[in-house]
Amino acid sequence: MRRAVIWSVLLVVACKGKQQAATQVPPPARPAWVEAHPTTDAYYVGIGVASKASADYQESAKKNALNDLASEISVQVEGNSLLYTLDKRDQFRETYTNSIRTRTNEQLEGYELVDTYDGGSDHWVYYRLSKAEHARLKALKRQQATDQAIDLHHRSDAALQKGDLRGAVDLELRALLAVRSYWGEAIPVDLDGMHVDLGNELYTSLQGLVAGIRSTALPERCVLDQGNGFRREMLVHVVHQDGGRTTDLVQVPLLFTFPGADGPVRLDRTTDADGRARCTVEHVAIDAMTPELVVAINMKDLVSADLDAALVRGLTAGIQAPEIHIPIDRVLPRLYLRASERNFEGDVGSAGCAAVLKQELTTRGFRFVDGPSAADLIIDLQGKTREGGEASGFFTAFLDLTVTCTDRSSGDVVYQGGRQGLKGVQLNYEKAGKEAYRKGAQELQRGIVPALVGALL
Repeated sequence: MRRAVIWSVLLVVACKGKQQAATQVPPPARPAWVEAHPTTDAYYVGIGVASKASADYQESAKKNALNDLASEISVQVEGNSLLYTLDKRDQFRETYTNSIRTRTNEQLEGYELVDTYDGGSDHWVYYRLSKAEHARLKALKRQQATDQAIDLHHRSDAALQKGDLRGAVDLELRALLAVRSYWGEAIPVDLDGMHVDLGNELYTSLQGLVAGIRSTALPERCVLDQGNGFRREMLVHVVHQDGGRTTDLVQVPLLFTFPGADGPVRLDRTTDADGRARCTVEHVAIDAMTPELVVAINMKDLVSADLDAALVRGLTAGIQAPEIHIPIDRVLPRLYLRASERNFEGDVGSAGCAAVLKQELTTRGFRFVDGPSAADLIIDLQGKTREGGEASGFFTAFLDLTVTCTDRSSGDVVYQGGRQGLKGVQLNYEKAGKEAYRKGAQELQRGIVPALVGALL
């Protein structure tokens, strides 16, 4: 019995020793590809590592390895390529390189897992891609992209012949984006009977789509006068000219701008089936020195929102759509002023509001004539003071002021306004009345004249 107990103890001790020996086995040596990034002429190599503290550490390590692999596939820029053309005009290469690198990562194929290493707290992976296989796949994809781009280009031409500028621009941009991965390379093709570089040819076609736009306005000058109530409808006709072919452009987004009384006016319009669009010019800022109506193609609305915004910006940044500038001629009405201003029973003289009214309108470009027969509009200014009482030696006067503007030809009242009960306080009624007229002049400047001008124009 005693011997059995001794053997049991020895057996337990022996097993425990084996367990301790097992836990003390050292980890495998770090492979050479972990210590130093491999280099080889035959493969693109990607090494990735991720902390095992993350639940998806294996996927993260793979993603990092493929990013590393893709970074070895450099973007070439040949001297006769589209990217070279764009980069000369704008600092575009960095935007393009980032976009293409992201696209390359997403479209990598043909890579293989070479090895993995468990570093205890980290997980390492080693991927590679045969350069020969990559070149083969790239050539295949490039041919597919080239065929797609040529088809889109021909469809763009067909859309333009139908007057669909929006569709033509969209298809030409899509043709360019179809070969975006090869903008840094020459893409020699036979297109429409000519041997050309596809990237540059598509870009030239895109420029031609916009450069061929022609806009005309009817009438050629926007005349605003009393006869049309300072309101004029303008008609714009938009066509595309290519050699001897002229095509009405339909559904073209236009932007009409002109200086308005309350700030710049921006009107969005779209051409109809005949390539025409209309807008009404009114309430033009009276202080604009050389007002004009500007009609431009709204390039932002011409481009589809689903296209790669960063690359499209680079393609369209140097393309200026033609615009037309239509002079706005204001023929202000001739004015005749009739004033009747009384300060109680006396004439107010130079202390009245007539001189202020005349000055305010003259500075805005209006011209006063000497008689009613030569005027387009007649302005009647009526002012009269009344007693408001006396208290503690101070006298109060109230001014009732009215301004009426009448069309001389029709007799229609164009504007009627004024102020009632403008208060003046002084040491006697005469001075109080003049004080009330002074306040009347201020009201003319602040409110009555702007309202009158707004009604006229």
